[in-house]
Amino acid sequence: MFLFDNILIYIFIQEKHSFFFEVKLVFIYLSDNGKILAMTRKIKYLIILLLGANFSMNAQFGFSHEVGAFIGGVAFQSDFGVRHDFKTNAGNTGIGVGLVHYMNFAYRAECNCYMPETYFNDHFKVRSELSYNSTQLQHFGKRVDRSSITAAQLRGMKGEAKVTDIGMQLEFFPLSIREFTATDGAWAPFIALGAHYTFFQNGTYSELGGMGAISTTPVKYRDAWSTEGGSTWSVVSSVGTRYKLTELSDLFAEVRWQYYFSDWVDGLNPDPEVYTENKANDWNLWFHVGYIYYLD
Repeated sequence: MFLFDNILIYIFIQEKHSFFFEVKLVFIYLSDNGKILAMTRKIKYLIILLLGANFSMNAQFGFSHEVGAFIGGVAFQSDFGVRHDFKTNAGNTGIGVGLVHYMNFAYRAECNCYMPETYFNDHFKVRSELSYNSTQLQHFGKRVDRSSITAAQLRGMKGEAKVTDIGMQLEFFPLSIREFTATDGAWAPFIALGAHYTFFQNGTYSELGGMGAISTTPVKYRDAWSTEGGSTWSVVSSVGTRYKLTELSDLFAEVRWQYYFSDWVDGLNPDPEVYTENKANDWNLWFHVGYIYYLD
């Protein structure tokens, strides 16, 4: 069990019999005062579909299973601040955590043997993931540093993006997965591409008063802010490497780019026809490290 931000996560792993495990994941969303909030039907169904609120993993399908977790930093690129600005990139950063599951097609745990070699099973793995990241947001850049009413309004604007992702990636390993699995101390670089379904909460506000007022909000954002949250798809692409720690465990490090198919993730969405500098959707860059265990 562990608590991250407002999400309480219980993990139960029970060995039923040889090569058969039952994994239970229980997610409880908490409000600031500790009361349990009801999850939406859509979140429930996606968790059950992809990771399973109570799913069984049986290594009788021509592959074996790996499970793991990761933690790292997130640089969020949004309508807060100025794109390609160092202060924005360094200031609008947060933290992310995740749980991962891999299908390893090169090895069968039930017989403690390798599958007949093909290019696919020796170079590809399928990864499913549940992750969460949270970033505090504010404006940076030369427009904020000026002495003007608009600059003061920009400095007073704050936000927070809380993002939960459920999705899958296909990972490609240029080097042999079989050789890596059999060699302690080996390295296995990889690249990956996939898609996630994203649930987001945003908390846009002004320290000067209510958002949307003439006295608190620049005209650019006056009708272009939200605290409603929502959901969208995103595409993810990553590059990283594994390190063989023991026969049944790896360490990994990864840099990942994630592009959302929405510009509301941060809670701001100025008219892109008028403010062309904000025409791109929100995106972020992750760097994280993690641990992977082979279910043998």
